[in-house]
Amino acid sequence: MSKTAESVWNNCLAFIEDNISSQAYKTWFEPIKAVKLADCSLSIQVPSKFFYEWLEEHYVKILKVALTKELGKNAKLVYIIRMENTYGNKQPFTEKIPSANRSNLRSQEIDVPLKNKSPELKNPFVIPGIRNVKIESQLNPNYNFENFLEGESNRLARSAGLAVANKPGGTSFNPLLIFGGVGLGKTHLAHAIGVDIKDKYPEKTVLYISAEKFTQQYIESVTKNNRNDFIHFYQIIDVLIVDDIQLLSGKAGTQDVFFHIFNHLHQNGKQVILTSDKAPVDMIDIEQRLLSRFKWGLSAELNHPDYATRIAIIKSKLYRDGVDMPEEIIEFLANNIKTNIRELEGAIISLIAHSSFNKKEITIDLARKIVDNYVKHTKREVSIEYIQKVVSDYFQMDVSTLQSKTRKRHIVQARQLAMFFAKKLTKASLASIGSQIGQRDHATVLHACKTVDNLSSTDKQFRKYVEDLNKKLTL
Repeated sequence: MSKTAESVWNNCLAFIEDNISSQAYKTWFEPIKAVKLADCSLSIQVPSKFFYEWLEEHYVKILKVALTKELGKNAKLVYIIRMENTYGNKQPFTEKIPSANRSNLRSQEIDVPLKNKSPELKNPFVIPGIRNVKIESQLNPNYNFENFLEGESNRLARSAGLAVANKPGGTSFNPLLIFGGVGLGKTHLAHAIGVDIKDKYPEKTVLYISAEKFTQQYIESVTKNNRNDFIHFYQIIDVLIVDDIQLLSGKAGTQDVFFHIFNHLHQNGKQVILTSDKAPVDMIDIEQRLLSRFKWGLSAELNHPDYATRIAIIKSKLYRDGVDMPEEIIEFLANNIKTNIRELEGAIISLIAHSSFNKKEITIDLARKIVDNYVKHTKREVSIEYIQKVVSDYFQMDVSTLQSKTRKRHIVQARQLAMFFAKKLTKASLASIGSQIGQRDHATVLHACKTVDNLSSTDKQFRKYVEDLNKKLTL
């Protein structure tokens, strides 16, 4: 029995469904249609360019395994991007080729070899003549400044990133440490800086690596007794970008070797860029000598995007995908997915996919259904502003009184409780919490949290304050 595009793709789907979560399968694979099979090349239809990019970034490995099982080692995948615009004939995305079938149907074929976009980084130090070895940057060109939209939540970090890209190693932002919660764009910005540097200074050696991969390489170098070669390799990098540096926590050997690499790079005018889910002051089990070096440059925080930035992110995604969406639906998405850019992007593409493949207009009801899938199981993070209001109301005072410099006992305790719950219920750094609650420093916040813990265990009335406020803030 000869293979057809449908039979090959159905077999691939069966394998994929067994190896990923049901939600991911429904969102990213159910909408795909098999279109054509020619020799070892399978063409599949996806609803947008962003959909294709998401598959390539997150599921290329499993696609490769599934298709290779069906079509052999020469298997090739071709994406056909086809999306119906249900709101007129606006076509802001001009790269796509109009279809001959319908005026509002656009398609584009992208021939994609089944190669992992982020191949495992090999350490060139195992090769003789190391200085002549071409080092792949491991950067993702899709993460650039053009699609990293500026807003109040990221202006400092983005501006510092642009300054570093213009003059790597030549600014006071060395190292540049970008920190913030999950899904706020730390990795995107780090890549964008590297991509811009490679564009402006093609002769410079730029390397992006995760702290986890760095640790694995270090352990391997110790096992193979070539630790010095490992250090030498990293010392020839011009721009070193290390993602999730907090993962070095508790790894004394890796911290020690990174300390020496960092010192060499910094002393020789090379640029170091780090990302972390927390500020240096909040990192635990990291040697003080290393933390002090993280503070030499600039630590720039990425906060949750404000409403205007969320609107801009949505419109940018829609523009690049060639979709025209009613303003009320854009506003609905921006109002209901507030804490995570990654979730916001996922909701947009899921909404587009449902509309395109079900031949339904994008309506508020459809948007509400998609949003429910993204946020109903997610514990919503309260804001520091909201925490201050709840605490102030509970103690019958104004927020301005809570933030004031007064040392009256009941006001001090209210302020300490606000700091305690801000640390407990948000991902904000101690420095950010202190700044927002009366312009205090991180040490004041740390002291407040310890005081609340102590009083909760020794003072019955104070423990009731904590319990009451906890109920109000976690309902």
